[in-house]
Amino acid sequence: MSLKLGPIQLIPEETIQVARAAFPKGNLYLTLRDKLGSIFQDEDFAGLFPPDGQPALPPWRLALVTILQFRENLSDRQAAEAVRGRIDWKYLLGLELTDAGFDFSVLSEFRGRLLEGGQEAILLEKLLECCQAQGLIKARGKQRTDATRVLAAIRVLTRLELVGETMRAALNELATIAPDWLAGVAPAEWYQRYSRRIEDDRLPQSNEKRTAYAQTVGEDGFLLVDLLQRDDVPGGLDRLPRVEALRLVWERHYEHTRETQSEVNQIRFRSSRELPPAAEGIESPYDPEARFRSRHATTWTGYQVHLSETCEPDAVHLITHVETTLATVHESQKTEAIHQALVNKGLPPDQHLVDSAYIDAELLISSREQFDITLVGPGRLDNSWQAKVKGACDRYCFEIDWDGKQARCPQGKLSKFWRELADQYGPYYQVIFDPEDCRDCQARSLCTRTKAASRRLRLQPRPQFEALLAARQLQATEAGRQLYAKRAGVEGTISQGVRGFGLRRSRYWGLAKTHFQHLATAAAINLDRLGAWFDNLPLSKTRTALFARLAPLAA
Repeated sequence: MSLKLGPIQLIPEETIQVARAAFPKGNLYLTLRDKLGSIFQDEDFAGLFPPDGQPALPPWRLALVTILQFRENLSDRQAAEAVRGRIDWKYLLGLELTDAGFDFSVLSEFRGRLLEGGQEAILLEKLLECCQAQGLIKARGKQRTDATRVLAAIRVLTRLELVGETMRAALNELATIAPDWLAGVAPAEWYQRYSRRIEDDRLPQSNEKRTAYAQTVGEDGFLLVDLLQRDDVPGGLDRLPRVEALRLVWERHYEHTRETQSEVNQIRFRSSRELPPAAEGIESPYDPEARFRSRHATTWTGYQVHLSETCEPDAVHLITHVETTLATVHESQKTEAIHQALVNKGLPPDQHLVDSAYIDAELLISSREQFDITLVGPGRLDNSWQAKVKGACDRYCFEIDWDGKQARCPQGKLSKFWRELADQYGPYYQVIFDPEDCRDCQARSLCTRTKAASRRLRLQPRPQFEALLAARQLQATEAGRQLYAKRAGVEGTISQGVRGFGLRRSRYWGLAKTHFQHLATAAAINLDRLGAWFDNLPLSKTRTALFARLAPLAA
């Protein structure tokens, strides 16, 4: 398919007349076309198509259809039907009323081209560029970021189901690629063991039989790997995705040793306590990138998506960046990446409102020095007991004389020792007070619980300590609390994405395709917000339950 570049034609006059008659009170898609134009140009996608071949459908239209598809939660077939039959879609796409549309398979092919060419972000970026050109969004304002979990499009499996289903998935993949070879090497009992999907209620129930089943599956898996190493194996079979998933699952869940003299394999199914970290664990052979995570009281298997948006009170709130990660990637690991992406787009904020998960001392400093962005948030919680007891003396209650290498406690006593140390987390200072000063101190119960020793402090290097102290002091002021309160609005964006756009459930397997879904969803949310802004619709208030509304009447 080749791309024939040319100017985008005006909307046919008949389409305009019928659309205006059908929607006399206005319509979102009519408003968007009138205000924003086509948003995309065919030139934006020139690198995705070869110069020769049959002419492709205009990619600017396919990009718009893709966003509309995610806005209305449509399948490819339903989206193609909407192009064929809906007047508002034809108006936005600039089509004749008699246009028959296209086959639904074109949308899947278009998504594949975007992913293969690494151009999936264009769906959001071109919309943002269009808004920048019209002055709807500007750099150096306030932005906010938060993350939410994303459930992978897989069945959550127990460990026993996982090893059995991984073996079955690998056999099915081999049966697709090399059926003759597999039929010639597969033992007869494999057909009985792996012909049906592995369900927990079909597995043995007693612990002894389940252990024996795990042992049998483990032996089968290692046998299959050995068979794939033979010289007569068709090329490439040992590198198939689900065969590779089998290797990784077996490496994590089985202990395998081989006695070279007797050539005897020793296989043992590891206990759950012996497993390597979850970051290395495959949870399904069908989506090897999905990961398990437990955060507070919530657990899930899949991914995590970070949404950044503008939050100026007198401007439309638009999502400026989307970051999709494995579930095991902590939020603080993506703060710098988000800042760099916003700088690359020409949309860096002046103040970035985030919760404590995105902040640490290093990030407070690097955000300001590298990107001229001020992180606003409470910082990481102090896990000491003093920070959790009202009136107790945590480390921020002490006056630090960095030049004199001394600390003064709230009771006026000076420290006796100051030592510079280091551990796996980096350099730090250990500050120790005189036991004589601490022993008879009236505030001892609010400072230290050790009976014999004196109070000790662990201080980060001066820049980090002062950055965290400044963040805490800002949160203690009324102006700081009001500023940080604006961060809560991004939770409404996440709620909108989850409830209206299916943000929390992946449509696809794999990180790349899930990220594509989130980019298209973000663009769809922006279209909704732009339509509301053009129609002068105010922001919705937080929902209040019907019973709760009666409280003022009962007072």
